[in-house]
Amino acid sequence: MVTVAALVSCGQDRSAAAGATVVATTTHAADLARNVAGDRAEVIGILPPNADPHDYEPRPSDAEAIARADLMLKSGGELDLWADELVESAGGDRPVDALLDRVSTSGTRHDRLDKGSAAGDEVDPHWWQSPHNAAAAVKAIRDRLIELDPEGRASYEGNAEAYLTRLERLDRGIRSCVSRVPAEQRKLVTTHDALGYYADRYGIEVIGAAVPALSTQAQPSAGQTAELVDQIEREGVRAIFPESGLNPRLEEAIADETDAKVGGELWADTLGPADSSGATYIDAMAANTQTLVDGFTGGAVSCRPRA
Repeated sequence: MVTVAALVSCGQDRSAAAGATVVATTTHAADLARNVAGDRAEVIGILPPNADPHDYEPRPSDAEAIARADLMLKSGGELDLWADELVESAGGDRPVDALLDRVSTSGTRHDRLDKGSAAGDEVDPHWWQSPHNAAAAVKAIRDRLIELDPEGRASYEGNAEAYLTRLERLDRGIRSCVSRVPAEQRKLVTTHDALGYYADRYGIEVIGAAVPALSTQAQPSAGQTAELVDQIEREGVRAIFPESGLNPRLEEAIADETDAKVGGELWADTLGPADSSGATYIDAMAANTQTLVDGFTGGAVSCRPRA
């Protein structure tokens, strides 16, 4: 890949190289950025589909991509701290935006951990689990691209507006689907503490997680697992939801000790490949809602939001 300036100097059509080049750390950040960038700017995603950002090992090619980019978009928080080393490897002078910070300054909540989280005072980095937060990130990406490429303002604003409309429909659709589940049945147990924002926005009680931490790299103790088993039994939890891309062995073992079933997989920290139910951010959120509603009700309710 070469820079925009080099392409123009070689006689490349400006329309094919008009916008900025953006590198995004996670699949979610890359997908949101692509919806704003459209054909005007190039977005390069570092993580491939189904990759866990918590334990990603950066490659030399990642630093090379950052060195040639006009902007780097981090997800933010503890999720992709490895990105800081990449920026240093790329020279350390590349503009970096952490979307978690942009979401927090927009007035959305980012520092409240919902009931059932075992992460203490840590900031939950899984901001995208609320479409409201995703909309704030989209606006921040739009504004940043306009700063980098003022001539593309109309394109970026139009793309962002169209996508924000879809996010609003998604938010309404999720709320409508979840409302079909009796409140006393909305009890969530997942692989790790990744759906706090979703639960908070849509009135779901977080009972616990197989890995009671904000990172998949934590290791639960035998006592923590036994306590979760007891809580699942006391609360009458119907399903334990594993996460896509991770081994569900622990969730299966916990289910064997309780009356709960292993529910469908959730798209938590990563999006999926093009042929999957979580190929895009909107697809993943819709698929998660369908999976949760089905699991909460034991299959009695089926609902998939549209956007």
